[in-house]
Amino acid sequence: MREALIDQALERAPAAAARWGVWHRLTRSTPALLSLIFLVAIHALALLGPLVLPLDPYSTDPSAGLRPPTAAHLLGTDELGRDVLARLISGARVSLLVGAVAMGIAVVTGSALGAAAGYFGRSVDVWVMRVTDAMMALPTFFLILAVLAVFGGGPVAVMSVIGLTSWMQVARIVRGDFLRWRVSEFVEAAHAVGASHARIMWRHLLPQVVPSIIVTATFGVAFAILTESALSYLGLGIQAPTPSWGNMLQNAQQYLWSAPFLAVYPGVMILLTVLSYNFLGDGLRDALDPSLRNV
Repeated sequence: MREALIDQALERAPAAAARWGVWHRLTRSTPALLSLIFLVAIHALALLGPLVLPLDPYSTDPSAGLRPPTAAHLLGTDELGRDVLARLISGARVSLLVGAVAMGIAVVTGSALGAAAGYFGRSVDVWVMRVTDAMMALPTFFLILAVLAVFGGGPVAVMSVIGLTSWMQVARIVRGDFLRWRVSEFVEAAHAVGASHARIMWRHLLPQVVPSIIVTATFGVAFAILTESALSYLGLGIQAPTPSWGNMLQNAQQYLWSAPFLAVYPGVMILLTVLSYNFLGDGLRDALDPSLRNV
């Protein structure tokens, strides 16, 4: 029993050392570390904000419209007297959820197609990559606009459309990694012992490409948040009264001179969140780069 426990500990040691090495390299990058801290804080605020600030983001008071920051309303009120901070927090939940779910759809779709193309090759690879190339040739944003104009907006529609038009980069990266790893000795050994294609892809090949997927997904979340904000700003994304950073910007444009803070707050949140995801993606890419693991 003792020897078995020792063997298990020895098996876990390389994996633990590798994870610690990735974390150490990530924290050595100041922009990536600050971005990670900001993202953790903004996600925590989005989840716990209603407990900390028990204000209704939908409660209106026209007599208190466009008020500057006060003790009762820390960031002031909008044109209908709604608390801006409460709406920012509620909008953060919507925008971050749209970004995460849309990227989840893109990762699942792109990983499945890329894995099939890279593992089976031949006609599967040809057809999958031609579809991928055709999708990448389309003007994605205008395609999203057209689909939402026909089928309407709303959180579910926005998440689905963004996700189903953002999987191409994931598919290309997963395909490339599968092509590289499928000729490895451990894959040949799995074939020799009779492992099924599904087991080889899931248990042996997919773990090798997870780091690449994580990095791509990090950049993809930033793109999804930015796309949702642009769609909501144009009136085709998240619809009022549900707040999102994008439609808060749309509502604020007619009060740009009389109450500029209404546009500054959501604009700054979009800017900082997108930049943080991009900086974190850069840091993860460097931390997970195999060429740096012995540095």
